[in-house]
Amino acid sequence: MEDYRHLIDRALEARDRAYVPYSRLHVGAALLCEDGEIFTGVNVENVSYGATCCAERTAIFHAVSEGKRKFTAIAVVSDMDKPIFPCGICRQVIAEFRIPTILSGDKNGNYKVYRTEELLPHAFTEFHV
Repeated sequence: MEDYRHLIDRALEARDRAYVPYSRLHVGAALLCEDGEIFTGVNVENVSYGATCCAERTAIFHAVSEGKRKFTAIAVVSDMDKPIFPCGICRQVIAEFRIPTILSGDKNGNYKVYRTEELLPHAFTEFHV
């Protein structure tokens, strides 16, 4: 099994920059590109919760905006004692970009590795009309 400690560490560093005036739940994510570059993201809340963006999507959208399209893993951590998992919307975005590995971590950086298919076994995928 690959060691993803560096990716978890980057997610932990990012976590402190989260904008969470409502939930106070700090979440950080780190996305590993196929070329080795890492993009981070944090959750950014809004008083209108529908306008909130999760850390995972922030990291993915940041990478995509920089021209990246091929990813190998994404790590997500929070300030909770137990591991945090991507929400359903994030899982679907992860599936869209075919990110095969998801790391779910806790506030101390302990993590477990999952395959995307484990967390979203029947993802809505592209189709042709």
